[in-house]
Amino acid sequence: MTPRLELMSTEMVRLVVEEAMGILENHGIWIEHEEAESLLMEAGATAHAGRVQIPRALVQGALRSAPSTITFWDFAAEDSFTVGSGISHFVPGSAALQIWDLETMSPRSPVTSDLVNLARLVDSLGHVSFQSTSIVASDVPESLADRYRLLIALLYCRKPVITGTFAQDAFCSMQALLEAVRGGPEELAAKPLAMFDCCPSAPLLWSALTTDALLRAARARIPAELVSMPMAGATGPVTLAGCVVQHCAENLSGVVMHQLAQPGAPISYGGSPGIMDMRHGTTPMGAIETHMIDMANAQVGRHLGLPTHAYMGLSDSAWPDYQAGAESVLGGVLAMLAGVSIVSGAGMLKFENRQSLEKLVLDNEFIGAIHRLSRGLELREQPMAGHLMEALITKGHLLDHDHTRAWLRKEHYFPGPSVERRAEPPPEREAGGAHRRALDAVQKTLAAPIRAIPPPELKTRLIAIMKAEFARFGASLPALPEA
Repeated sequence: MTPRLELMSTEMVRLVVEEAMGILENHGIWIEHEEAESLLMEAGATAHAGRVQIPRALVQGALRSAPSTITFWDFAAEDSFTVGSGISHFVPGSAALQIWDLETMSPRSPVTSDLVNLARLVDSLGHVSFQSTSIVASDVPESLADRYRLLIALLYCRKPVITGTFAQDAFCSMQALLEAVRGGPEELAAKPLAMFDCCPSAPLLWSALTTDALLRAARARIPAELVSMPMAGATGPVTLAGCVVQHCAENLSGVVMHQLAQPGAPISYGGSPGIMDMRHGTTPMGAIETHMIDMANAQVGRHLGLPTHAYMGLSDSAWPDYQAGAESVLGGVLAMLAGVSIVSGAGMLKFENRQSLEKLVLDNEFIGAIHRLSRGLELREQPMAGHLMEALITKGHLLDHDHTRAWLRKEHYFPGPSVERRAEPPPEREAGGAHRRALDAVQKTLAAPIRAIPPPELKTRLIAIMKAEFARFGASLPALPEA
């Protein structure tokens, strides 16, 4: 059995949903998108003082049409990953403006080579299910950063990608990239390769950018990921339960608009809420209260029958130190126990603003341990131990027994070289500790030849799409490393 941890009773979850529906019915949402507002009004919503009130019947209908699972496929459309099935899939965080430099041990702005290195590294990590457009390149125009990140992800990593738009005109070109990989819109809808983040603003506001991406994703049947972000004590109630209610209302409003645009289109219930540390004016994503809000949100999402998402398994520390490890592992374990379908944040530091390749390697090791925990104790055979007692008593151990050889690697998780378990490791393994070992692993991966992901003809087509986008803005596409 998969272990589960719930923070609310069934009755409390019901009260959260009821109150969230009441907020939408009585207070409504502020929306900056005429088409979405028209969809709502035609379906039975009402407007008052610039806000659109959404009746319960609309919410209930949207929940009935939204699918309970989403299946993604890798670049070659060979391996699939189903979210909402009870398994937690771990993903690097998104859109960091800094990277922790491997050589100088200090933060800096990312450039194209960092995006390429990150994609290649994620491609090699066995416990990270998806990639994401994790960092923003500073060596391309800001107006092109969103679509450029997606191009790099598609060229250098085989895994499905979590992405999003920074500009309203970006979705079409990003959709064109994805359709080029799959061979057309129907093929992309049948085997999704990407998910688009759609982020309402707290409290209860939908910008033109986010709403446009939400509707476009729905109509193309490209999965959408709601990322609601109320901050307890600032842009949301200071009580954790109150913040969960607001998060629910914001997510439900997104589900309604999405399903009105295209009933049955895939969408996940999630976000990046948190608390406000009133001493420093920061929003700690590694705080236990933030984890508790995320866990409660996942419980609500599962109650509603939707795949869930949360930013967990990350740290607020400035670099990959003890705090980074403790916060990340705690958040990752709690995310799995809460049944979060997509867990964003691997590799992330400094309040979701910094990415570290070394931390990503270490996070991957412990995600493997979390996956082992998620399988629980399995009944491999019966009797479970009685048939081994004679051999054990006679010899005093089972080290070379057939039973040990048969089950060892199925029962025990063996982390990679970044984790040290020897009693007397060589001195060079102890110097610099886990950080040094992770750095060695990163350098070894990046020193290997670049793997060719798209075949040459497709690669040429993807680059041509992006060159045309850069030309529209009077810019040139940076030189990209060859496989």
